[in-house]
Amino acid sequence: MASMASLFIRTPNPSHSFLQTQKTQFDTHLKFSISFHSHKGIKKNHQKLRISSGLIEPDGGNLVELFVKESEKDEKKKEAMLIPRIKLSRIDLQWLHVLSEGWASPLRGFMREAEFLQTLHFGSLRLDDGSVVNMSVPIVLAIDDLQKQRIGESTQVALIDRDGNAVAILSNIEIYKHNKEERIARTWGTTAPGLPYVEEAITHAGNWLIGGDLEVIEPIKYSDGLDRFRLSPAELREEFTRRNADAVFAFQLRNPVHNGHALLMTDTRRRLLDMGYKNPVLLLHPLGGYTKADDVPLNWRMKQHEKVLEDGILDPETTVVAIFPSPMHYAGPTEVQWHAKARINAGANFYIVGRDPAGMSHPVEKRDLYDADHGKKVLRMAPGLERLNILPFKVAAYDKTQSKMAFFDPSRPQDFVFISGTKMRTLARNRENPPDGFMCPGGWKVLVEYYDSLVSSQNGVIPETVPA
Repeated sequence: MASMASLFIRTPNPSHSFLQTQKTQFDTHLKFSISFHSHKGIKKNHQKLRISSGLIEPDGGNLVELFVKESEKDEKKKEAMLIPRIKLSRIDLQWLHVLSEGWASPLRGFMREAEFLQTLHFGSLRLDDGSVVNMSVPIVLAIDDLQKQRIGESTQVALIDRDGNAVAILSNIEIYKHNKEERIARTWGTTAPGLPYVEEAITHAGNWLIGGDLEVIEPIKYSDGLDRFRLSPAELREEFTRRNADAVFAFQLRNPVHNGHALLMTDTRRRLLDMGYKNPVLLLHPLGGYTKADDVPLNWRMKQHEKVLEDGILDPETTVVAIFPSPMHYAGPTEVQWHAKARINAGANFYIVGRDPAGMSHPVEKRDLYDADHGKKVLRMAPGLERLNILPFKVAAYDKTQSKMAFFDPSRPQDFVFISGTKMRTLARNRENPPDGFMCPGGWKVLVEYYDSLVSSQNGVIPETVPA
């Protein structure tokens, strides 16, 4: 399942808008562990599951937030007028958002060269105390020759949004060569043309990278009606604490949610209760940054999810919804480490991973770009993710005998139909209905309406679905 769909939940409690940000350090105290045994024939695989009495500690021990104090904002805005300026692209601004709230803790800004090289070649960062944290995708800011010349000997630059507003200052800067081929090859494992993120954010980017320490003047807002769902790691941790969660399990999707997704989430909670947890809470965390052109846009996904929730598929009392602001790389086993690492910083100690997470079809050849099982295998071995419990989910498919989504039973494969994200989008584009029980009617109607809107806006031409 190369696709990773999004899921939205409207919670009835007004306090769930999370207007206050908690800035304290969050500590966890490990009490004990239990063994979870999985059986394959007579062979036993023993995996330790860590049960903690509190939220998992952020990477590096502290949640890094990079906002200037309210009392310093005016001074920083004046300072930004006197130093060289760099205008941020849409994706640059999304990465600034990620850094500012601490999703990439302990990073304190766009990567300098040493951090960039560690990320590319080791998939991790070594801290001053010798410990290692996972970091699998570069978070960098590219500039061109002219911008580099304008910066000159300055040790600071102002970062400007598309409206010309200064949103941050980057200090103690370091400028180094942007070796695009090395970056692409190391991140995606190929330099084949047609990689969506590469075409969008790297190919035409500048030949230099600039790193440094960030001071963010204004929190990033999008004014699209969805900002209330863009909860920071601190806000999420505050809510998990309020709910007395003794386990947090994160689930990321980037497509419309169907009944199979809901089955996976509810079954995971049941499994955690069986393990001995008293109040496991689901972090339902749709990706809200850049996605490729044929993916369903975030606002339409949210409309679809609202309809899904009207059927009461998931329990708002045990679910926290938030939008994850990261852009999407579609870099398979490399990127899924970033998705997991960021959720540690938000307080999750369990991460659900499926088939071919963050993957897609090869952009040139007719095959998957990554092995479908490598994502979950890599997560279990990745440096810096040892504290995170990885939960590979069971395969769900449409059971024709029950007319609903169910876990695949290999003893009767003829009874099951696999409906991929690509197939789902194709059916909706063609106004064809899926089997009853695949998705609630209201949710399917929204998906069809989205593709109808494309017909109206693009003179009857709908972009072809790219397998993912």
